[in-house]
Amino acid sequence: QVQLVESGGGLVQAGGSLRVSCAASGRTFSNYRLGWFRQTPGKEREFVATISWSTGSTIYADSVKGRFTISRDTAKSTMYLQMNSLKPEDTAAYYCAAYIHVTWSLFNPKGYDYWGQGTQVTVSS
Repeated sequence: QVQLVESGGGLVQAGGSLRVSCAASGRTFSNYRLGWFRQTPGKEREFVATISWSTGSTIYADSVKGRFTISRDTAKSTMYLQMNSLKPEDTAAYYCAAYIHVTWSLFNPKGYDYWGQGTQVTVSS
């Protein structure tokens, strides 16, 4: 079993920065790739970025490439999403999850499980 808990969301002005965290626990989470998704009301959950816990390899959505950085601290069992040059369209609830169901694409939320409760990020214009 894997437990993931997000934190660090908040309100920031456009152009600003924010870092959200995902604390991981459970005996098997280090075997997985972890990812960040975001969701706004009435829309489907959208892929943001993913990282391999073991190798640190990363993949980003085009919409955040060059602005967001995903990382992990293995000593703290925590994954981060550093968000710079934030835009109002980045406003969403941000969720972390583990890539479990590998028959689904890495970019599809159906491939993920052990979702955290989410943390809200609001970017004002």
